[in-house]
Amino acid sequence: MPRAYDVVIVGGGHGGAQAAALLRQSGFEGTVAIIGDEPEPPYERPPLSKEYLAGEKPFDRILLRPRVFWSDRGIELLTGTRVTAIDPLTRTVAANGDTIGYGHLIWAAGGQPRRLSCEGHALAGVLTVRTKADADAMKAAMDRVDAAVVVGGGYIGLEAAAVLSKFGKKVTVLEAQSRVLARVAGEPLSRFYEAEHRAHGVDIRLNAQLRRILGTDGSVSGAQLADGEVIPCQLVVVGIGILPSVAPLIAAGAAGTNGVDVDAYCRTSLPDVYAIGDCAAHVNMYMDGQRIRLESVQNANDQAATAVKAILGTPAPYTATPWFWSNQYDLRLQTLGLSTGHDDFVIRGDPATRSFSVIYFRGGRIVALDCVNATRDYVQGRKLVEAGATVDRARIADTTNALKDLLTAA
Repeated sequence: MPRAYDVVIVGGGHGGAQAAALLRQSGFEGTVAIIGDEPEPPYERPPLSKEYLAGEKPFDRILLRPRVFWSDRGIELLTGTRVTAIDPLTRTVAANGDTIGYGHLIWAAGGQPRRLSCEGHALAGVLTVRTKADADAMKAAMDRVDAAVVVGGGYIGLEAAAVLSKFGKKVTVLEAQSRVLARVAGEPLSRFYEAEHRAHGVDIRLNAQLRRILGTDGSVSGAQLADGEVIPCQLVVVGIGILPSVAPLIAAGAAGTNGVDVDAYCRTSLPDVYAIGDCAAHVNMYMDGQRIRLESVQNANDQAATAVKAILGTPAPYTATPWFWSNQYDLRLQTLGLSTGHDDFVIRGDPATRSFSVIYFRGGRIVALDCVNATRDYVQGRKLVEAGATVDRARIADTTNALKDLLTAA
């Protein structure tokens, strides 16, 4: 007789853990299991490229809940287990050769890091930063690494570069586009972070194309660019995005192309199957109704709450305000809203002071803020983003005007 649970959650990251915890907090008394393909209990992911990699936080301090939390609340952790198929007719999943039944299924499997496809991609010393095992492998390599190449100038790549630089490594960042953070931020923020990294000794290469990774005795010895230049290194960190882990859902008939499609209540097109977090493609009000995926802790947690409410019979649509953060050196970046597709921006404050904000507009409305060491702007700017406020550019640029006062004026 196969095992069965009232709620099966696939994925032990932020979204999956939050969904299980919220079920119990909401008084759900049915059986709950979290299926995760890693051996560890649920833990935070953002510190992997920051505090954990830097050795500033031990693993137990990045656990999402104490280890006893799960057993105390009757939540079964099926760790080291990978779901390979779903049968929506029999309401079962196939995992590690076993069959597990479900009443409701929450898919919170996130994604797998994109891998390099060039020659040398499988050499020892080519690493990603997605799991504890990835970060542990990088930490273990530190003693034998003098120089590292980071492929990708997004947040993960830049955070890893900052930590490697802190450890005294010679770091080169290869970004294929004309600026770092090009997919997630405006040019002023990109240029600011490029300058900051260069001031810390990091070599930022823009419009850079990696041809192949060179190796000696099976390990990385260098990275060759398209123009033939070889950058000597013993470590290559790959941060070029993720591929959503949704193959079993799509094979079972769920709708989706870039991830799996969900409605406003995080329901997939399969009966009683929900999807949340990095892999869930949803219609987002902060992107003018476009269907997008959001790779953030906020999105995972808020979509977990949406799915749980739907399962418990108290549905409420997902309308959460997107927010993100990134720590690099002594800089704390806090982001509200989505700046993708902005057509105007205002810089509030002076980047030279290393405390400023970039306010983004789309069609005259405020759609996002990037706040660098400017927590007050971040806190007070939320209502401007949520309201899609229209504010005079000169007034919002003037730091003597508190953002909280501008909404009333608008």
